[in-house]
Amino acid sequence: MTSREVLARELSRARDRTLRIVEFDDAELRQQYDPLMSPLVWDLAHIGWQEELWLLRGNDPHRPGMLAPDVERCYDAFANPRAGRVDLPLLPPTDARSYCATVRDKVFESLDALPEDGDEFRFGLVVSHENQHNETMLQALNLRSGPALLGAGTALPAGRQDVAGTSVLVPGGEFVLGVDAVTEPHSLDNERNAHVVDVPSFRIGTVPVTNREWTHFVADGGYRDQHWWSDRGWEHRERAGLEAPQFWGADGTRTRFGHVEQLPGDEPVQHVTFFEAQAYAAWAGARLPTEEEWEKACAWDPVAGRRRRFPWGATEPTAALANLGGEALRPAPVGAYPAGASAYGVEQMLGDVWEWTTSDIRPWPGFTPMLYEQYTQPFFGGDYKVLRGGSWAVGADILRPSFRNWDHPIRRQIFSGVRLAWDV
Repeated sequence: MTSREVLARELSRARDRTLRIVEFDDAELRQQYDPLMSPLVWDLAHIGWQEELWLLRGNDPHRPGMLAPDVERCYDAFANPRAGRVDLPLLPPTDARSYCATVRDKVFESLDALPEDGDEFRFGLVVSHENQHNETMLQALNLRSGPALLGAGTALPAGRQDVAGTSVLVPGGEFVLGVDAVTEPHSLDNERNAHVVDVPSFRIGTVPVTNREWTHFVADGGYRDQHWWSDRGWEHRERAGLEAPQFWGADGTRTRFGHVEQLPGDEPVQHVTFFEAQAYAAWAGARLPTEEEWEKACAWDPVAGRRRRFPWGATEPTAALANLGGEALRPAPVGAYPAGASAYGVEQMLGDVWEWTTSDIRPWPGFTPMLYEQYTQPFFGGDYKVLRGGSWAVGADILRPSFRNWDHPIRRQIFSGVRLAWDV
């Protein structure tokens, strides 16, 4: 399969997923479920607008587009904070779908005409952008109150009983952090450039922390004992009234996309802030990993002395290796993917839950902004913590061990969890 055929497949896969997520009536798509999130119809048209700008207008906002200028301005994410997007004169859902379809038809024409040495990165960026918005839209739907709109999700493999709470040793030494355009041509600007770093020995959790383990923290008064919390974390806990992960009920249930169900003890905990993750780690006699530690445990092969493309090797992600793509609507039980282990024996590093690290988002040496200049650069130096590994909602086409996500340490509507680390 040629690279253009691969891109066409990935573009189609992302669009099919988008259209499934917005398969609701017009009134539903116009709703704003929470001030943190956009109405789904905004995301839909924004996906099309960004695609048109990057692929059909040469990233020139002054070049005339398909939308009137006053309508187009509604879909600039930096000019319109999420809380106010519901009040913008947005395209009706039917028009938004039609606009996206028209843009996509023209994009396929431009892809067919692309020379063999053409700039394919732009198309890969569109795939990544649409997939990232798909995850954001699922976050919004999870915040929705009322009867469930989505089903319970597809089946997942069973876990193993002997892995929760275990850890593996990652010996100290150098490894290659990050990637470059040759090894990962669709990698984003903050993943580059590849460079050698020396990481001291550490231990890291074989799997993420589970719901069952977290219930012990709650029962032991972890949310009421300031000793485990940072000063900022405790201040936020008191102000926000945190008592347990988001969507947990006091009766041992959780609410997931409108479904109320018994809390599954063997699933990775999700919907926790960085501050909660940090407090749990302190209570457990551990800490959170740095993103350098996380990436080494995920991608480095100490025997071969080089990176693996994925934790398990070069094979593309499959349902037997990781929980990705969003169909399950939840994390898999820990121990469900032994074949997906890294060279060090660390499991479930891609998919299931985003994992908080102690690292701030910052540039790697030689950082150069990409076509989407505002993707990362405006966030350097801000109050953001890096998350690694993706979640069950991330599209398999865009996730790599080098992929870096970031958010405010108080956020927990994201599908975020915890993996512990220890000094040795």
